[in-house]
Amino acid sequence: MIQGKKFISPGAWFSMIYPADWCEFEDSEGTFLFYNPDVWNGNFRISAYKDECNMRYGKEAVSFELKENSSAKQVTIGALQCAYSKEMFQEEDEYYTTHWWVAGIDNVAFQCSFTVRKGESSQIAENLISTLSIRNDGQKYPAEIIPVRLSEIYLINESYEWVANTIKNEWARPFQGTEEDIPHLQQLVDSELIGKKKRDEWLAVGIALCSILANEIEDMQWMTLVDGNREFPVLMYKGDKVIDPMKLVWSKIKAGESCDIATSYKEALQLDNQ
Repeated sequence: MIQGKKFISPGAWFSMIYPADWCEFEDSEGTFLFYNPDVWNGNFRISAYKDECNMRYGKEAVSFELKENSSAKQVTIGALQCAYSKEMFQEEDEYYTTHWWVAGIDNVAFQCSFTVRKGESSQIAENLISTLSIRNDGQKYPAEIIPVRLSEIYLINESYEWVANTIKNEWARPFQGTEEDIPHLQQLVDSELIGKKKRDEWLAVGIALCSILANEIEDMQWMTLVDGNREFPVLMYKGDKVIDPMKLVWSKIKAGESCDIATSYKEALQLDNQ
């Protein structure tokens, strides 16, 4: 199997393996962009389209591209039959080539592009495309933890900002994401500003607590948990121990239990002893 990072699309339509030194970056809605931020060797973009009722949709998308695009030709990448074409363009004084592929698996069609400097290889992208796999509807897959996706980074940032702004507006206190903020989080929990059934707000408190952990403890990193319909950010410590912000706060509130932020924080600090 090709080594690298695993990406599972939001909604868990498909998965792929991309190079370990690449990261996901923002692009247009429905398109996922990946590249190496340190040493640029190409931009890879992928979009996926799904037809719930047509299990031949993927193959039909390839056939349609071959028919409608006179410059496209059929190629095989891994186990996939693809329609491939390319185009060259100039930007300032540099010339580039964009390679295009349309591929399909059952009821999912993929449109992929890879832009590199003129004359450079597209092999990296072809290796990535060869790892494309769909996740079948109705089939239960084991929970997986993958590198944090942009969708979860957005949730982390939005949750942190909501907590920080709420504390600032209610008690005129800055929220810096450090241990000194734990009493402020407890004050928010005890204030009854958040209704007992407001899962998203309670999750935001858990994410804010995890943000403190990430700021205070080395070897903590945000990851994405994909488990059935649940796709949420989690913290991973030293590559194997996981802290779930959902369990830190919301799970306790939902069960009618008290939530002591300082105790949850201290328990997380004892990860090395677990």
